[in-house]
Amino acid sequence: MTDPARADDAGAPRARVILDNDFGGDPDGLFQLAHHLLSPSVHVALVVASKIPDSFAEFDPGVVERGVIAADRIVEMLGRPERALAGAETGLRAGVTPRLTDAARAIIAEALRDDPLPLFYCAGGGLTDLATAYLHEPGIADRLTLVWIGGPGYDPAHADDCRPAEFNTTIDPVAAGVVFASSMAIWQVPETTYEQCLITWAELHRHVAPLGPLAAHLVDCLDTFTAMMSAMLGFNRGETVVLGDSPLVLLTALRGPFHVDPSSSPSALQPRRAISDDATYGDLLAGAPPVRVFTALDTRLMFGDLVAKLAEVGGAA
Repeated sequence: MTDPARADDAGAPRARVILDNDFGGDPDGLFQLAHHLLSPSVHVALVVASKIPDSFAEFDPGVVERGVIAADRIVEMLGRPERALAGAETGLRAGVTPRLTDAARAIIAEALRDDPLPLFYCAGGGLTDLATAYLHEPGIADRLTLVWIGGPGYDPAHADDCRPAEFNTTIDPVAAGVVFASSMAIWQVPETTYEQCLITWAELHRHVAPLGPLAAHLVDCLDTFTAMMSAMLGFNRGETVVLGDSPLVLLTALRGPFHVDPSSSPSALQPRRAISDDATYGDLLAGAPPVRVFTALDTRLMFGDLVAKLAEVGGAA
């Protein structure tokens, strides 16, 4: 028989999360948002819709506003009270303190709030809004842990390959540099790890889309976006897609019952490096704390939980 007290504990938040993502860009962030909102072990304190690279925004304006609308639709479909905040429209400039935005002000307030639950800053895009908050209130560095989907891999085997700069770092290299130069605790899922989060279109259409209105909406958003990008850039999208922001849920909401750290996804400590203007790693930062870098992900747990929760909220048998 289930102990009622233990059953109640299972639904109690174990942590607070701030969700920061380019929700108006790649819809993998919308999957992550829905999954976080469906996870009772975390309290979603803030949702921030953030920017894409400035060079992209020149021919795709309004991405932050679209991100607010896209995120709010997910929230509304779940009948939740949260609403997204608009992040900064432009990136940081080196040596210039940015304007204190409403999003940065809210981040500071949440980080400094007296609450026994640990705070994770879950970033699936750039770090503009977190860096802005830090530059105005450096004290937040000791009040949260950044979980970031971003940065090139550390594997020497990839050092000489010709892949372009990692996308999330290019959104705002100056902001990434500010954050990495701080004392903030950082859990990093670099490109060579988050690209492991492959799911097939056959799985999405067969096992996810039929699970109810929310699941169908998420798959449709992803399908529409990737088809558009494939046509625009002239590439064959193949049979798979990367849900690269979902590790933010895995590493915060789906931690094991006995340890505060994730127990099913291996990681290693890496010396902290500066982030250069070209979105690559620079010199070692002497005296800075190491970065916890996740080298593999428990995708079975991550995707299995996502499907189960979408089925539950969608009323699927």
